[in-house]
Amino acid sequence: MTSPARIPLPDLIGEQTRAEIFATVLTAGPISRSRLAERLGLVPSSVSRMLPPLLEHGYLRETVAPPQGRGRPQRMLHVNPDKHIVVGIKIGPAQISGVVTDMAANVLTRGEVLIADCSPHTALSAAAALTMDLLAKAPQGAGPVLGVGVGVSGHVDSETGICRYSALLDWTKVDVAGPLSEATGLMVAVNNDVNTLVVAERWFGQGRDTDSFAVVTVGAGVGCGLLLGGSLYSGVTGMAGELGHLPMDPSGPMCSCGMRGCLEALASDRAVLSHLRDGGIDDCTGISDAVDLARSDRSSAGSTARAAFTAAGTALGRGLAGLCNLLNLEKIIIAGEGAAAYDLFGPAMTEALEAYAFSDAARDCRVLVDPVQHDLWARGAACLVIREAVRAAIS
Repeated sequence: MTSPARIPLPDLIGEQTRAEIFATVLTAGPISRSRLAERLGLVPSSVSRMLPPLLEHGYLRETVAPPQGRGRPQRMLHVNPDKHIVVGIKIGPAQISGVVTDMAANVLTRGEVLIADCSPHTALSAAAALTMDLLAKAPQGAGPVLGVGVGVSGHVDSETGICRYSALLDWTKVDVAGPLSEATGLMVAVNNDVNTLVVAERWFGQGRDTDSFAVVTVGAGVGCGLLLGGSLYSGVTGMAGELGHLPMDPSGPMCSCGMRGCLEALASDRAVLSHLRDGGIDDCTGISDAVDLARSDRSSAGSTARAAFTAAGTALGRGLAGLCNLLNLEKIIIAGEGAAAYDLFGPAMTEALEAYAFSDAARDCRVLVDPVQHDLWARGAACLVIREAVRAAIS
């Protein structure tokens, strides 16, 4: 068997650095070359050596800013937002969300559609229709379409565009990129949905200027995405970050993946509702009912609801302790729709994290909360396409 071609180390370093230059200009621009070098920890000559491909391909622009006082005029770097437009799609179990952005990841138009079921045919047909609808609504004169980024839960092989397995969607070996590309006529890039959120948090959110952090999503499932040493870490085949399926209790409740006692089975919305049913409370039809009950009801039913969130928080904290012990992260960002109930599960989560973390792992890591909306997930999917396009153009 022929060995895969390897990128020479100096070329790989240059490719990664140029991608980081683009991301830094996008998030911090307009910015001078000297300030850019300072932010990246590089000498100015290294920045100047790596900029030409980005400028020649039209991803960045450089303009001259008027002098301040008696100082010299400064050349300032900007992302060229008009080079392309990009579609970002988030596929969930009940809803498809999408945005169209420019190359600076500014949202130009957005939309969402509810789906009757999350079978691959239904979800991908809806995603294709939403993509075309969003592009039809994009501003006149916007740049050519670069491609479509798609975020899907579970084990996603980004090289092939195949979702190998998603317990949340009940998908196994589903080709996402192929049917979407055929239906839209566009290049399609697919990744785990929490990975798209990691890129969005890195570029626009709580992960700015942070080289090693995790985004942990709570809600219908428990997901995790990792940025390590400044780079998105997906593992060998895209499965890194399956924190929700960390085995916690061999005799625990059945998880959606078919195993017992996974973190997701102990800390997700389903775990909270199951706790309530075990306590004799059957009238909570959804997690919002459980949240309302826990916050406002002073009866025994309210106590049971609060205990359910406490149990979920304790399990989540133990899982986060394992994450901190393994990776010694700078930050963990708690996100997803379930983050809105942080007041209910957060104290127990923090207590368990501190109790089970090794040495100073918990104190070294800041835990932040970002109850993101669907727009940010989809925007992150668009950012993945932008990032990969820049890397491909300059490699």
